[in-house]
Amino acid sequence: MARRKGIPSYGHHRPTGQARVRIDGKDHYLGLYGSEESRQAYERLVRKLIADRAAVELKARVEIASDLAIHELIASYLEFAKGYYVKHGRETTEYGVIATTLRLLKHRHGDELVSTFGPLKLLALRDQWADDGIVRKQCNHRMERVRRMFTWAVSRQLVATSVLEALKTVEGLRKGRTHAVEGRTVMPVADAHVDAVQPHVSRQVWTMIRLQRLAGMRPEEVTLMRTIDIDASGDVWAYRPRYHKTEHHDQDRVVYLGPQAIEIVRPWLRLNLEEYLFQPAEAMAELAVKRRAARKTKVQPSQQSRRAQRPKKRPGDRYSTGSYRQAIHAACDRAFPHPDLDAIPERDLTDAQRDELKAWRKSHRWQPNQLRHTVATRIRQQVGLEAAQAVLGHSSVLPTQIYAKRDEQAARDAMARLG
Repeated sequence: MARRKGIPSYGHHRPTGQARVRIDGKDHYLGLYGSEESRQAYERLVRKLIADRAAVELKARVEIASDLAIHELIASYLEFAKGYYVKHGRETTEYGVIATTLRLLKHRHGDELVSTFGPLKLLALRDQWADDGIVRKQCNHRMERVRRMFTWAVSRQLVATSVLEALKTVEGLRKGRTHAVEGRTVMPVADAHVDAVQPHVSRQVWTMIRLQRLAGMRPEEVTLMRTIDIDASGDVWAYRPRYHKTEHHDQDRVVYLGPQAIEIVRPWLRLNLEEYLFQPAEAMAELAVKRRAARKTKVQPSQQSRRAQRPKKRPGDRYSTGSYRQAIHAACDRAFPHPDLDAIPERDLTDAQRDELKAWRKSHRWQPNQLRHTVATRIRQQVGLEAAQAVLGHSSVLPTQIYAKRDEQAARDAMARLG
């Protein structure tokens, strides 16, 4: 290993009485030895020397790193991402999305050097995603994730900055100027569609739906509700979720519960303050009681405790966003059956009929997050955009404008009077 060069000392050239410093074999005279001017000149030269050495070292490291293969870079980045995209001990969905995004890059260019990956190859990936049916916005998000990996690599001195700067020149797909599929715009869900699922969901799920309709909570926020997180000291209660989507940006989240929401929540408050309000185990127990009561034949003794001893799946202590969404989707399928195909056993359906039934159900299902859009639109219409922003917990009005559908009727009425 080459010996690391030290910092040259401030010296005295006795024949001339000047201060002197020797850098790479060359003498630099600084003025009268011991003077303030000579010491300032010495400091300037040393600072420049340190900066030059750092630049040379960085260049050497990048040149060495140019031998790094893309599959090696992907492996290193995924290892970093697995530890970085974690909340409260659990991987976030972002890690899985990153891994999926980098799969095509690894398949097509894994054995190539990172220094050879340029704009044309990123363009080819973008077009391949579009050809595979990925919606336009997701194609753009995937490109950004690839660039994010190269940004990380530059910060670790694994990739030359020039590679990243070249990738930044690749533009995203624009609406109407690409063959990529357009994704569906998330719209508020009609009250009639929400009310239709009530007979087909548990009390717990229906209560969460009602709370979302009133308070504009995210699905995760309503599933996380605990008594200890609710300040019930005032006329309006303040609920602070245990954790929330934007906490890693140092943002606080407070959900305010008005009189209607308070009346809904009050019966669910628990003596054990840290228990979740809405528990799947209770919902399953209530369902079992209903099924037993509806049976027309007596339960055989051998069957009475078998499921209790060997349940297929033990319910968690709270609903996840996935189980909450699945419960709503199952209720939508029951509330809006296909007029012909739902009556046919699934094993008797043809492939074409299965596709038709799948498309029908997809078009008649609504997502829990659409309830936020409904609340945002209502508050924007009745109170204003800033109030909708505060209720949803957005740091700016831009995402609120996306959530809150503009009041088209107000625009129509204005033009009828003034236009």
